[in-house]
Amino acid sequence: MDFIDEKDYIMRLIKEAVRVLFSLILGKQYKSVELPEANKYEVSGDTLEKYERMVDEGFINEAENILLEGIDYTKKEEVLAAVLFYQYISEKDIDFLEAHNYSKEEALDGIKRLAEKLGYGQISSLISQF
Repeated sequence: MDFIDEKDYIMRLIKEAVRVLFSLILGKQYKSVELPEANKYEVSGDTLEKYERMVDEGFINEAENILLEGIDYTKKEEVLAAVLFYQYISEKDIDFLEAHNYSKEEALDGIKRLAEKLGYGQISSLISQF
């Protein structure tokens, strides 16, 4: 597997993990995330759109830190915002991520940590096998 195939594979893993987490959290089968609907999600009063804007401006690590410090894991909307945040990052170009000291692997690790905090460690272990 070459470098580009590996990055595409990581992105597919992230998207599948997002789909599974949404299904588990919402208690129903979830096929895909509709972005206009996704913008209703907030963490500590800040919209997902704010975090996405920070990512677009290259403040990926800062956005991640703020989001993770503010998240209330008992509120499913906040957890779903975090899941969407990592999906958003995973869709960024590899060169953009590297220019801002981030990687698709870090986004995948973020999804794994979320799954573990939510008690869905089995998802994390399944992802780790690939």
